[in-house]
Amino acid sequence: MEIDHHLYEFGSVEYHVQSSASDPHDTYLSIATPLLSQGVLPSHGLSHYTIEMIKGICSDVLEIVEPAREGYQLTLRLDLAKIPQGKDGAKVIAQISSVQAVILSSQLKEMLQNVNSQDTSQGMYKPIKLVYHPREPFFVIRQVISMSQINLFFGKIKTWPI
Repeated sequence: MEIDHHLYEFGSVEYHVQSSASDPHDTYLSIATPLLSQGVLPSHGLSHYTIEMIKGICSDVLEIVEPAREGYQLTLRLDLAKIPQGKDGAKVIAQISSVQAVILSSQLKEMLQNVNSQDTSQGMYKPIKLVYHPREPFFVIRQVISMSQINLFFGKIKTWPI
């Protein structure tokens, strides 16, 4: 019996789950998530920082498969036999489910670090468009004394001093 299933979250994150009766303990999970911002982050996959963060999640249960399946940024091999039963198993599953959040948060961290090194044009910084959900983009703009987030969907602006 073979399992080969695609799942989509918000229309922008794709998961591909594969399992085989010939190898019942191992399940492969591939994740494709859009880049938060084009042109700010490397387009050749996940950064070293992100990979290290993922390796720290349940390293006895999951392993990063290199190279990732075509069309995905990350492929994981999950050893289901190593997931404990009961409440401990639920904790492990919760940690595994945080992988997608780790990818997005590390992209955001890298993007914000790169905002500091951004060139100015006539004393103005260019807005950086962030897209997690295609219909709800927002922008980050570095200002001389603060950083602002503009959410077009809700019409809100948040500003933090630098």
